[in-house]
Amino acid sequence: MPRHEPERTCIVTREAQSPAGLIRFVLGPDHRVVPDLRHKLPGRGVWVTARSDMVEEATKRRLFSRAFKTEAAAPETLAQDIERLLRDDLRQGLSLANKAGSVITGFHKVESAITDKPIVALIHAAEAAEDGRRKLVNQLRKRLGEAISHFPVIQELSIDELDLALGRSHVIHAALVAGAGSDGFLNRWHRYRSYRGIGADQPGLGNETGEPTILNPQELRRND
Repeated sequence: MPRHEPERTCIVTREAQSPAGLIRFVLGPDHRVVPDLRHKLPGRGVWVTARSDMVEEATKRRLFSRAFKTEAAAPETLAQDIERLLRDDLRQGLSLANKAGSVITGFHKVESAITDKPIVALIHAAEAAEDGRRKLVNQLRKRLGEAISHFPVIQELSIDELDLALGRSHVIHAALVAGAGSDGFLNRWHRYRSYRGIGADQPGLGNETGEPTILNPQELRRND
């Protein structure tokens, strides 16, 4: 059974929620506020809803000092620093998925994988040309039909970041295959986008209303 964690209260909204939707902070030895993304650092922790605007508000209103009941130095760049850490974590998640054999790279290999592999997401470099994206979408539409509107497409990482994560050169297109590491990477992607205020639901390729929708990896696998 999954381990149950008691709810925690956000120091900004004063609402109690699951720790999964919050960022924990502790005080360092110099009384600097330190984000604890893994919820593992020692010491008393305080919690903020895992969104950039919430962290910015906690910093501006000096809520960390109030919550810790002592002077707490939160840098003005704290929200941006956390976004960078979450982006690094996203890249690391892709690296782990790749080591587990869950990533396919290269336009033609991805095109083939769409037809005969249990893929759960497409990954494009931020700089990827629209023509290449469109061709893969058309291939995906042949396989999924209407379900294409639910399919996650990840476009946040640059070519350099993809190269670093995957240990290859000039990666532009990739596919995430169902298996070890794929769910972990998608969870990190959710968290990164939610923090940036894009939304907790992962957007797909758009539906008839133009609104993003979600299809979880288990549902996608049933299309195989």
